[in-house]
Amino acid sequence: MDKKYVVGVDLGGTKICGAVSDLEGTLLSKITVPTNAHEGEEAVMQRILHVIEEAVRASEKDYSEIRAIGIGSPGPLDSKTGVILNSANLPFKNFHIVKGIVDKFGIPTYLENDANAAAVGEYLFGAGRGTENMVYITVSTGIGGGAVLNGKLYKGATSNALEIGHITVQPEGPRCNCGNYGCAEAFASGTAIARQANDAINRGLETSLTKYEKVTSYEVFVEAEKGDPVASFVLGRSLTYLGICVANVICCFDPEVVVIGGGVSKGGEIVFQRVKEVVKNRALRPMNNCKIVPAGLGTDAGVFGAVAVAITESR
Repeated sequence: MDKKYVVGVDLGGTKICGAVSDLEGTLLSKITVPTNAHEGEEAVMQRILHVIEEAVRASEKDYSEIRAIGIGSPGPLDSKTGVILNSANLPFKNFHIVKGIVDKFGIPTYLENDANAAAVGEYLFGAGRGTENMVYITVSTGIGGGAVLNGKLYKGATSNALEIGHITVQPEGPRCNCGNYGCAEAFASGTAIARQANDAINRGLETSLTKYEKVTSYEVFVEAEKGDPVASFVLGRSLTYLGICVANVICCFDPEVVVIGGGVSKGGEIVFQRVKEVVKNRALRPMNNCKIVPAGLGTDAGVFGAVAVAITESR
């Protein structure tokens, strides 16, 4: 029997989403359950196995028709050995997740960093479709990324390539959670935008942001759109540093397209206009003509990424 279907599992700190898909990326079923990470390793592992079982059941396909299972997970992890080393939002530590799934289902299973998985998903099914060289950047709580080069996912020597958020953009900048100073993530992530806005409020600067009980990057976008000078300054500076980061990546990889996803990308035209301006001024010609576009897979990016990992790794 031809194996024409795959399972993708998007493993996150809040929820686990599993789906069965054909090889063209059409989802036949999708199941989502809470992760409940506080319950520990074994409980979360059982939830993963349950999601796979329920997704296959809902798809009305037989396990004999499933060619591979793909798992997209926060890192750090070792994709070669199928081990999640540790994660801030998951209970796993040096956990052999792939072995547990293979032992249960007997189906080839592949583990990949969630940003890499999302990159492959956008390459196969989203905004990077039809390209050979594509970089994906997610800008949310942090900044991460992945790259497909010459049609293949680029992982690097330790499977940790494209930690884009930790490119240094200002040597004397604020300290990043990684311990370095001046990382792109410390300037341009959603968390960094919110931090800078709150710093301005605490310094007593006159701003409409003070009307909010809690200021996140969303409120900064809202007030910048209305013309608030503090919000506009914070957002403009952060997006400039994001543009510098993107320009550096373009100079390194010379992609046809850079796809930007994550919560900050939902800020819309203000994000892409500023990033494109910075890239045009900083990236080498003719690379500064690289297309910079929003991600195309929306809220299903994680599960489509896991599906894409299963498809590409099982070819």
